[in-house]
Amino acid sequence: MTHTAVAVAALVGLAAVGAAATPSHEPLRLHPDNPHYFLWRGKPTVLITSGEHYGAVLNLDFDYGPYLAELERHGLNLTRTFSGVYREIPGSFKIAGNPLAPKPNRYICPWSRTKTKGYYDGGGKFDLSKWDEAYFARLKDFLAQASRRGVVVELVLFCPMYNDPLWKACPMNAANNVNGAGKVGAKQAHTLTNGGLLEYQVAVTRKIVTACNAFDNLYYEICNEPYFGGVTLAWQHRIAKTIVETEKGLPRKHLIAQNISNGSKQVTNPNPAVSIFNFHYCSPPKAVAMNWGLARPIGDDETGFKGSNDVPYRPDGWDFILAGGAVYSNLDYSFTPDAEDGSATPKAPGGGGTGLRKALGRLKRFIEGFDFVRMAPDDSCIKSGPAKKATARALVEKGKQYAVFVRGGTKTDLVLDLPKGAYRAEWVNTLTGKVDKREAFQHGGGATTLASPKYDGEIAVGVVGK
Repeated sequence: MTHTAVAVAALVGLAAVGAAATPSHEPLRLHPDNPHYFLWRGKPTVLITSGEHYGAVLNLDFDYGPYLAELERHGLNLTRTFSGVYREIPGSFKIAGNPLAPKPNRYICPWSRTKTKGYYDGGGKFDLSKWDEAYFARLKDFLAQASRRGVVVELVLFCPMYNDPLWKACPMNAANNVNGAGKVGAKQAHTLTNGGLLEYQVAVTRKIVTACNAFDNLYYEICNEPYFGGVTLAWQHRIAKTIVETEKGLPRKHLIAQNISNGSKQVTNPNPAVSIFNFHYCSPPKAVAMNWGLARPIGDDETGFKGSNDVPYRPDGWDFILAGGAVYSNLDYSFTPDAEDGSATPKAPGGGGTGLRKALGRLKRFIEGFDFVRMAPDDSCIKSGPAKKATARALVEKGKQYAVFVRGGTKTDLVLDLPKGAYRAEWVNTLTGKVDKREAFQHGGGATTLASPKYDGEIAVGVVGK
């Protein structure tokens, strides 16, 4: 799509912004009754998706219409996209069809090109003091189309430079801009002493936050994986402060996320501006329990590095959400600039595809079948049952509702500690979405055994008091 076509499409999309993001629709916010979860458009919300590799806006060859339609088709409600101040190059991380690695002259970012030749892969260098309005038209159109399809956008503002080749492609590298900024190494770019880049990083943050303020389907992540590439905590605090200060004079206030670590880690001294704490590759989902006391949403917003088979990513999602997580964002490599509908075969460190999207859609419908804002993780209600090397996780409102996911084995006698009362139980086949067994029972209190149907490696059960 040409820049002109982008601008025209954006005008059409922006005409719908007033309908998609009206004053009656507050931006995604913490649920007032349980801030471990979200409230969005009047409904308790968890965010679950299997989305593209973050280049939907910055890559002009990526047609995001079919991509967003595919998410909507499976009932998925989140996409993660990078702002464009960071990009990758063909071959990065051995990803075939990488949306973050645009072809020469097909990369667009917040900063305007100049007529001064010499950018990394051709064309003009960037002017970090001027904006590319075609980029902002494309960004707003992306947000508008996502809004109409019920998709929330996690807009990731910055990303570390993982290696020198990526730094050589970055507009913030002095070799690629006309401002003389960024005469530093890759690991110094996201610090408070970064060769004059800070003023431009603050300015681009203000510009993006101001331009996107009208949208309700949006939250910001400060920086992707800041635990790599020399990103300092003080620099992250500066960007978070910029978001907050910018929105003070604007109608809407958006949530801010901070990426904490790969795996699990306890958050200490949390930044009060941050409302969402994100982890990557968080399996098992220990980070949720470790940080439950923060009373904030915990997200697993990137998966991968377990091969291209979907098998591990599906139960990882069930595990994380049933552990009390609020965001599960699988990184889906079946979306490419040549297959925005997600029909490509992943050739990358992770998986993806229609089957996985269907499975995560089932997970979303399962959790939405409960009044989950009244629930909390409580595995103590599980007295026994999972087979050897199997696990079970429970999300509970004691005496009223229990959601349990069993990972491993082919059959289980699940022993739950339930108060006295009448209950009904449904065993859900997480591979098909079908209810394989239903039962109703009276219980005098204490331990009771629920016998599962046969299953293939994973199953979920919902128990609700009458």
